[in-house]
Amino acid sequence: MNATGRPDLRAWLTVHGALLLVLLIAVAGLARVLGEHWRQGSVLLGGALLVAAVLRATLPPSRAGLLAIRGRMIDVLCYGGFGVLIVALALTITRGSLAVS
Repeated sequence: MNATGRPDLRAWLTVHGALLLVLLIAVAGLARVLGEHWRQGSVLLGGALLVAAVLRATLPPSRAGLLAIRGRMIDVLCYGGFGVLIVALALTITRGSLAVS
């Protein structure tokens, strides 16, 4: 709360802005998957994890917010590893569809 009794948006964004960015990318990926563009959506989901890894590696703990789950190195390795794995799988699977025939 600021001096006027209203919530302080700037302070909230300072703490939760990184997670908000990652979630927006993930929602865009889920929208692409639901729109039957599963490969593009999967790349976006993996990209969201890679963005989370970069943000967790570069932001101080006070600004990482809910991206900080464990120690910094473990978080970066998990986010980055899963992100690379999802992107690699999405790019290497060339056949198949999630659409019902």
